Amino acid sequence: MSKIGVFICHCGENIGATVDCAKVAEAAASMEGVAFATDYKYMCSDPGQTLIKNAIREHRLDGVVVGACSPRMHEPTFRKACAEAGLNPYLCEIANLREHCSWVHPKGDDTTEKAIEIVHGLVEKVRRNSPLTPIHVPITKKALVIGGGIAGIQAALDIANCGHKVILVEKEPSIGGHMSQLSETFPTLDCSQCILTPRMVEVAQHPNITLYTYAELDSLSGFIGNFEAKIRLKAKSIDESLCTGCGLCTTKCPQKKIPSEFNAGLGRRTAIYVPFPQAVPNKPVIDKEHCTHYRTGKCGVCEKVCPTHAIRFGQEDRIITEQVGAVVVTTGFNVLGTDFFPEYGYGRYADVITGLQFERLASASGPTLGEIRRPSDGKVPEKVVFIACCGSRDPAKGIPYCSKICCMYTAKHAMLYQHKVHGGESYVFYMDIRAGGKNYEEFVRRAIEEDHVNYVRGRVARIYEKEGKLIVKGVDTLLGATPVEIEADMVVLATAGVSNQGSEELAQKLHISYDPYKFFAEAHPKLRPVETNTAGIFVAGACQAPKDIPETVATASGAAAKVAALFSQPDLVREPLVAVVNRSAPPVFSTCVGCFMCQTACPYQAIEREEIKDRSGKVIKVVAKVNPGLCQGCGTCVAFCRSKSIDLQGFSNQQMFAEVEALLETTN
Repeated sequence: MSKIGVFICHCGENIGATVDCAKVAEAAASMEGVAFATDYKYMCSDPGQTLIKNAIREHRLDGVVVGACSPRMHEPTFRKACAEAGLNPYLCEIANLREHCSWVHPKGDDTTEKAIEIVHGLVEKVRRNSPLTPIHVPITKKALVIGGGIAGIQAALDIANCGHKVILVEKEPSIGGHMSQLSETFPTLDCSQCILTPRMVEVAQHPNITLYTYAELDSLSGFIGNFEAKIRLKAKSIDESLCTGCGLCTTKCPQKKIPSEFNAGLGRRTAIYVPFPQAVPNKPVIDKEHCTHYRTGKCGVCEKVCPTHAIRFGQEDRIITEQVGAVVVTTGFNVLGTDFFPEYGYGRYADVITGLQFERLASASGPTLGEIRRPSDGKVPEKVVFIACCGSRDPAKGIPYCSKICCMYTAKHAMLYQHKVHGGESYVFYMDIRAGGKNYEEFVRRAIEEDHVNYVRGRVARIYEKEGKLIVKGVDTLLGATPVEIEADMVVLATAGVSNQGSEELAQKLHISYDPYKFFAEAHPKLRPVETNTAGIFVAGACQAPKDIPETVATASGAAAKVAALFSQPDLVREPLVAVVNRSAPPVFSTCVGCFMCQTACPYQAIEREEIKDRSGKVIKVVAKVNPGLCQGCGTCVAFCRSKSIDLQGFSNQQMFAEVEALLETTN
């Protein structure tokens, strides 16, 4: 015989204003199986919880129904109170009288009657609840960080400084990401390399961090606390244990006219190269696509001049396997290519460049050693036009979102130009100025008021070349859409930030969600901003959306804190509200027929195949089995199962039918 306790909360006036709580408690007392019923103004308060605990002990209750607010808010509170009183916490259920009743109906008898029906349904469900035990999952206390930009560096260092091992994987030959390409950073105008390089070196020297550059994630399997990552180490054609980084091979390589990715195509590099002077690791790789030896079988100069004999032309890719407990994705972003801007002449006129290319011109390690010179003829431009929102906030180009950083780096570029080219003129065409950050608005005002940058509010319609000048045609909307025409020596486009190439493929490998623009999606934009819907996988930085450096670092540290919290426990304790495949006595063993439709439908890859064998080891039957470490309790497999062999613990068919029948019985 069930002994259920029903506790109705007034929730101040949230429920009590429209529902007669005393009447609901009185009606609940007469329901079958209910041994105790009462109401209280604030059941979630300490006195309210004490009321529940005392009732469990005094009346020896074997189930509890709390009529209150959403279970998303206080279910853990009431279940903890039940556990402290000696009752299994999963024998406690929350009847949502706030969102499902009082907030959606006016005060009246019908509203109170509905509250009684909701409570009756939960009473019948609790009568069929079974005690459940939390799932304990062992944890491999090692993290995988994918992407070696500032976000990956910060996350790796934070996790490593907590005493945990970290595997940092970067697809390029060096860590550093886009931040390593910057000249100076807003709003302080400090050198990006001065900030970044010490962190890069710290990563390489940290005893808890294993760094794999020129590497990519090949596959990921497993579940939270127990992932298996296969990492492809691409052939560098160098024996890193022998290479000293002397650089002799790079100076002797005859292939010297390959566009430099680090310099955004403005500079040139050799076929065997180190991306930039401060690269970590500071050892070269061979670009097989452009290397004469790989193309024709000839050359081999680098092999001949190498003093330590570190060149390995026959080296092949290697796959290594790492066991990790958590994954942090920090793969960054990219910028739009030339095909997006035919109206601006990008790709057609040499002196129309992107913001990233301007960064390289302004950098002391760039192709012009920090001097602002036109790519076409090397002359110092006397008049430069900066165009904001190139591609961003432009639904016609398929990018309706704001790239967030463009207003600020455009102001920075104009300011740097004025500092380096005294007497030069700079113009900024913009839609709106979005300077949302600490000291950001002041930075933009400084560009306008102190450095005399000319801001023009309006869009540029067209750019064309005439007599060696770039003619920029636009309008000034602050002056009644007055046409503006500027003869510029150079044009800089603040191109939109977009997701990295291959992000969709990576998301599918990791089984995480992504938005229509292929940025990785967080589990909740406010409450779980660095978590994904796949437990144990976290995201940080500009792989979620365009971000500035402070926000990128903050999200990286947030993801690292989540990993550290996960690793702080001896094992992972998870809710037992997961799917289970039924089992029965021989010779049936299970009603599962082995069609495995559930396996194809499961969004979390939680369905496995289990072989049932006889004593001699012969396979009698192959049935489905749910991995409780992976299952998120969504119930998709329950809906797909043809033989009705799968149930969701806490939401079994018997429990759901009892709840529905109780509602129908009350209605009739």
